[in-house]
Amino acid sequence: MESNRQTTFRFLAEPTDVNFGGKVHGGAVMKWLDQTAYACAAGWSKAYCVTVFVSGIHFLQPIFIGNMVEINARVIYTGHSSIHIALEVKSRAPTDDEYVVNTHCNMVFVALDSEGRKITVPKWEPVSEKDKTEEKYALELKEVYTQFENVTKKLTDH
Repeated sequence: MESNRQTTFRFLAEPTDVNFGGKVHGGAVMKWLDQTAYACAAGWSKAYCVTVFVSGIHFLQPIFIGNMVEINARVIYTGHSSIHIALEVKSRAPTDDEYVVNTHCNMVFVALDSEGRKITVPKWEPVSEKDKTEEKYALELKEVYTQFENVTKKLTDH
C-alpha cells in the first residue's frame, strides 16, 4: 500500500493559466492541487473521494507561463474515512535543473461508496521520523478543522 501513498503530477504551465499579472493564476494552482490530491486519495482508498477541507495554502513564489510544474501529494494521516494529504508545488524553467517551491498546503478528503456514504479507508502507519512528524502535524490540523467546524456551525445556526 505504501506505493500508493504518493502521487506526482508534472506538466507545463500553459498560456490559458495566466492571470492579469502575466503569471499563473492562483485559481489554476488551486485546481491542480485538488486534482493531484484527489488522485492521491483515490489511489490510497481505492474509492471515490471528495475534498472536505483545505488548510494553510501558502503562495510563496510565482509560477511563470511555460515553466515545468511538479506537484507532489502524500498521505500523512488517515482517520476512519478521511485521508489527510500534504502537497507541495514546485516549478522551474524547462532549461533549468533546480526547482523552486511555489506553494504548499494540506487537504483532507473523505472516501465515499456509490451511494455517497462514508467508507473506511486503509490505515496509514508512520514509519520514519519524518512520517511521525507529519502525522503529528496532521493531528494538530485536525484539531483546527474541528474548531473551524464548530465556529462555522455556530455562525450558520439560526
